[in-house]
Amino acid sequence: MSVDLDLQIACEFDDLPSQTQFELWASQALQPYLEHSELTIRIADEHESQELNHQYRGKNKPTNVLSFPFEAPPGIELPLVGDLIICPQVVKQEAIEQEKPFHEHFAHMVIHGCLHLLGFDHINEQDAIEMESLEKEFLAKLGISDPYRDDL
Repeated sequence: MSVDLDLQIACEFDDLPSQTQFELWASQALQPYLEHSELTIRIADEHESQELNHQYRGKNKPTNVLSFPFEAPPGIELPLVGDLIICPQVVKQEAIEQEKPFHEHFAHMVIHGCLHLLGFDHINEQDAIEMESLEKEFLAKLGISDPYRDDL
């Protein structure tokens, strides 16, 4: 299994995870489903995150992660799964509020976003249970505790 990651750092932020960490986290979510995959992770500031969240989701505020799955034209097969836009300011604030280590919460956002790229969602309760279960499983393999532990 291999993941080709185009990591785009579009804003300044202290203590961002490394390219290797991003690759490891993405491969945890993608490996069970794809032999080879390509994706872009863009680290964006609050302004860019808010603009994209407003344009594509109708929510006029920055968000932790946005997922843009790639849809190949019929008859064309590419390993490209899509793009993730992650706002480190939002991820950091959530980590503080939820009393979680910053990089562990970042790992969760990468895995969560990659699952969206694969077509998983959490709109209804059954889909949410499935997606959260996968997130917990993949994070546990990385030695990261259940991110939903406070939701029990």
